[in-house]
Amino acid sequence: MMQIDRNEKADAWLAHTQREQSGRLTIFLGAAPGVGKTYAMLTRAHELMQQGKQVVVGVVETHGRADTARLIAGLNVIPRRVVEYQDRKLEEMDLDQILHIKPEIVLVDELAHRNVPGSRHEYRWQDVNEILDAGINVYSTLNIQHLESLNDVVYQITGIRVTETVPDALLKRLKDIRLVDLPVPELLERMKHGKIYLDDMAPHALQGFFKPAHLTALRDLAIQTVAGQVEIDYREKSVAQGRIVPIQNHVMLAIDGSVFAEDLVRRAHRIAERRNATWSVISIQKSKTSSAQSLAVSKAFNLARKLGADTYLLYSHQIAPTILQAAYDYGASNILLGKSPKKTLLERIRSEHIADQLLDKQHPFEITFVQPLKATSYSAQAAVPDQTWLQQYTHFQARELIESVLIVLAGFIIAVISDHFIGYTELALIFVVTVLVVAMRARMLMTLLSVFVCFLLYNYFFIEPRFTFRISAERGVITIVIFILSALLVGRLANQLRAQVLSLRVANSVSLQLQELERKLSTCVDIAQVLSVSKQHLESALKATAWLRVSELEAGDRSQLNHKDHIAADWTQKNGQPCGRFTNTLTQSEWWFNPLNLAGEHGVIALRFHPDLDVISFEQQRLAELMIEDIAQTLARVLLSFQLENSRVVAETEKLRSALLSSVSHDLRSPLAAMIGSADTLKYYSVQLSDTDRDSLLDTIHIEGERLDRYIQNLLDMTRLGHQGLTLSRAWISIDELIGSATQRLKRYQPNIQIDTHIAPNLPALYVHPALIEQALFNVLENAAKFSPDAVPIQVKISAVDEQFQIDIIDLGIGIPEQEREQIFDMFYTMQRGDRGKTGTGLGLAIVKAIIGAHMGSIEAMAGPYGQGTQIRIRLPQHQE
Repeated sequence: MMQIDRNEKADAWLAHTQREQSGRLTIFLGAAPGVGKTYAMLTRAHELMQQGKQVVVGVVETHGRADTARLIAGLNVIPRRVVEYQDRKLEEMDLDQILHIKPEIVLVDELAHRNVPGSRHEYRWQDVNEILDAGINVYSTLNIQHLESLNDVVYQITGIRVTETVPDALLKRLKDIRLVDLPVPELLERMKHGKIYLDDMAPHALQGFFKPAHLTALRDLAIQTVAGQVEIDYREKSVAQGRIVPIQNHVMLAIDGSVFAEDLVRRAHRIAERRNATWSVISIQKSKTSSAQSLAVSKAFNLARKLGADTYLLYSHQIAPTILQAAYDYGASNILLGKSPKKTLLERIRSEHIADQLLDKQHPFEITFVQPLKATSYSAQAAVPDQTWLQQYTHFQARELIESVLIVLAGFIIAVISDHFIGYTELALIFVVTVLVVAMRARMLMTLLSVFVCFLLYNYFFIEPRFTFRISAERGVITIVIFILSALLVGRLANQLRAQVLSLRVANSVSLQLQELERKLSTCVDIAQVLSVSKQHLESALKATAWLRVSELEAGDRSQLNHKDHIAADWTQKNGQPCGRFTNTLTQSEWWFNPLNLAGEHGVIALRFHPDLDVISFEQQRLAELMIEDIAQTLARVLLSFQLENSRVVAETEKLRSALLSSVSHDLRSPLAAMIGSADTLKYYSVQLSDTDRDSLLDTIHIEGERLDRYIQNLLDMTRLGHQGLTLSRAWISIDELIGSATQRLKRYQPNIQIDTHIAPNLPALYVHPALIEQALFNVLENAAKFSPDAVPIQVKISAVDEQFQIDIIDLGIGIPEQEREQIFDMFYTMQRGDRGKTGTGLGLAIVKAIIGAHMGSIEAMAGPYGQGTQIRIRLPQHQE
C-alpha cells in the first residue's frame, strides 16, 4: 500500500482523538417521514439496555403511532419541561435535567426540530451539541431533506423549501450513521393506511414530499450521504494507520499527448455516468514534450472540465508508479488507460511495458483499457507533427549533435594520449566515461549512437590487431562485450537520471513562480501595490503583456486596449467569466480576459501573448490560473484589512466623539450656566442689589466668560494641531519673562493661587514661539492649580541640564498613578485627576505635548519629590544666539 504523509497521519489521529474525548452521535437517517427511524432507534435502545447500558429517553415523538409508543415502555423517560408560549403550554426536552443526570446514552428524536421561542437554543441540534460536549452519547433521527448542504437540491427536486435544517458540521461528531430505508411503494402504502400521518394530513403530504418521483430522488440522496460518511470515516481511520484502500466510486483517466485524448475523455465521461461515479483526468509529462502533445493535453483538459471532471497535470519520468500514486491521492477506484492503435513495434513494446508495470504491482484498483473509436484514423495523427515516440527521438537538435560529437572526439584524444604517452592500458574506462558524459547531455538514442561510435573507435585504434575491426583473441572479445554492456548500462542510468532531474525542474518551476509571487504580494498593503506587483510578475513569468483592473484602479497601459477589448473587459468584470482569446466568448480580442473573483465585486486581468501563439499550453494556462487565484486572495486580504481599519477608525471616531461630548457638555455648560444665572439676577433684581453684589455678579460673568473662552480656545488649538500642524515663528525671549507672563495670566482667574519660582542664575534666552510656550506653561500651571491644596504653593524650578532647559512644575495634590502617567497626555483621557478630571476637557496637556514636541522638546509626568503630588517636567533644547 502507498504510504501516507506523516503530517496527514498525525492530523487524522488528532481529529479522531478529539472526537473520542467527547460524546459521540449516532444518527438514524431516512429519506422521508414514516420509514421507521424512530422505531429503529427505540429498538436499538432496548438492545443496548439488555447489554447493561444506561439509556434514557430525552424526547421521542410518536405522532400517534401505537407501535412506536409501545417501544417507549420499559425505557427510562426524562419528563419534559413545560413552556408557555402565546397562552399555550408546550412541552420541550429538559436539557438541564439530562446534563444533571448525565446518562451514558440519551435518545433525542427529530434532530432538526425548532425549539419553542425563549428556549436556551433555537434548534434541538444545538441542544444535542451541548449534550455531546458534556461527554454523553446521543442517538437521534434525521430526514435527508433537513441536511443544510442539500437544502437547495431538495428544493429543486420537490419545490418545497425546508426551513428547519441541521448544519453538516454536526456530522463530524458522528460515531455511526444508520440508513433506515423502505421501498417507495411500501412507504406510499403506509401513508394511505394512515400509519404515517393522520387522515386529514395524508392527502396534503401525497401532493408534497410523498410523490413517487420525489421519494425516489430523496432515497438516492440518503444512500449517497450514508456512503459518503462511510468513506470519510474509513479514510480517516486508514490514514491514521498510515495506509488507505479506496472504496469511493471514482474513475480516473490517464491520458498522454496523442490525438485520441479528447475521444478518451468523452469515453471516460460516459463510463463515469453509467457508474454514477465522480471522475478525474490526469496527464503525466516528462522533461520535454512536443508542442503538439501539449496542445492535445490542453484541449483534452478543457473538454474534461466542461464535462465536470477534475484535471491534474503531473511531472514524472516514472509513469506507472505516478499513475498509482495519483489514484491513491485522488481516491480513485477505477483507472482508465487509453490504448491507442500502434503502428510501430517500438511503440507496442513501450505501451505494453507501462501496462505490465501497472498489472504487476499490488494495488486495489480496477484497471480498464479504453480503445478509441475506430472513426479516428491514423491519417489524423499523421497530420500532427512530432506525434510518435520514434519521431520524437529521431528529431535531433543541431546543438545536441555537435556537443555529442565533441565529447566523443575529446574522449578519443584522451585515449590516444593515454595510450602513446602515459602507457595507460585500461582505455575502455575512458570510453565508458565518454558515454556517461554524452548521456548526461543528450537523449537516449544519441547515447546509443555514442556507444556504437566509441565501440568502433576503441576496436579500430586500440585492440589488436589495430586499424582493423577484427578481434584476434578471446580476451579481446570479452573486453569488447564488457565495454558494450558497461557503456549501455551507464548510459541508460545517466539518461534516466537526467530525465528525472529535468522533470523535477519542470515540476518545481510552477511552485517557484507561485512562491515568488506570494512573497512579493505579502508585502503589499494596498490595492495599487497589489496590481503593480501582479502586473510585473505576470509579465515576467508568462512572457505576456498584462493589464489589471479592480474597481476604478488599473495597472498597465490602458491605451493598448481598443474599444472591443474594453467591452470584453467590462463583460468579464461584470459576469465573472473568462472571455477573449483562447475562449469561446468574444474571441475577436487579442487579449485573454480572466476574472478576479472578490467579495461583492469582480476585477479583471487581461493577458496578451505573442500573436503567433495559436493555443496556450496547459502548463501556461494552469500557471496563469493559479497566479490569478493568489492575486485574488491577496486583494481579498487587502480589502478585508481596509474594512477592518475603517471599522476601527469609525469606532475610534465614535469613541472620540463620545468623549468630546461628555467633556464639552459639562465644561461648556457650567460657565454658561453661571453667566446666565448672573445675568438673570442683574436683569430682574438689579434694583435690590447693592453695588458690591452687582460687581460680584459682573466679575462672575467676566471670569466664567474667560473660562469658556479658554475651553473653546483649547478645542480650536487641538483641531489646528491635529489637522494643520504648527507653524513656529521663533523669537528670542528670557525664561523668566515667559514664566512671569503665564503666572500673571493664571492669577487673573485664580487670585489666591501661590506660585514659588526658582530660576537658576545665568540661564541663556530661549529661541521659541513665545505665545505657544506661554500657552503650554499656562496649561500645566492651571492643571496643577486645580488640585493643589489650599495655601500650599505650586513650585516652579528652572535649570539647565545637558544643554537643555528643564522646567519642573510641582504640586502636592493627590498625584497620578504610575500606570496612567503616560496616558494623561492623550486627548480626552478620562480620569479623576488633573486636567482629565470632571472639571477639564482633557485637552490641556494634549496641547502642551503637541507644542513641546513641535519645539523638539519632551514632557513627562512623575511623582512628586517627596512621594506626594505630581511633577511635570518639560525639557526644551538650547540654541546659540
